[in-house]
Amino acid sequence: MIIKIEAIVRNDRMEEVIDALNAIHVNGMTVSQVMGYGQQRGYTEVVRGTEVDIQMIPKVKFEVVVSNETWEEKVIAAIQRAAYTGEYGDGKIFTYEIRSALRIRTKESGEKAIYTSEK
Repeated sequence: MIIKIEAIVRNDRMEEVIDALNAIHVNGMTVSQVMGYGQQRGYTEVVRGTEVDIQMIPKVKFEVVVSNETWEEKVIAAIQRAAYTGEYGDGKIFTYEIRSALRIRTKESGEKAIYTSEK
């Protein structure tokens, strides 16, 4: 089974998450700058003496694809440890089953499309 893990975390925890994923030898990841809000529904900031409601908060989204549940658990644990502050806005982790994967260059499919045998 191929599994996709998406994690949305605080901007200031990005390097810690990257280091944690590298430490467990994750072969690849996609990182995107995203905007959103959760339970905190944004925040209020004073700009030039006027209160302004900021609803969309900048976050970082990590996408990692793994080949089995063991790797899924490792990746989730690494992200959770690295992203944790104990405050609202730490983020969320989602997992999905992927029906198929295809490496464009070699036409390999399934798990072979995810991991490389060459270095």
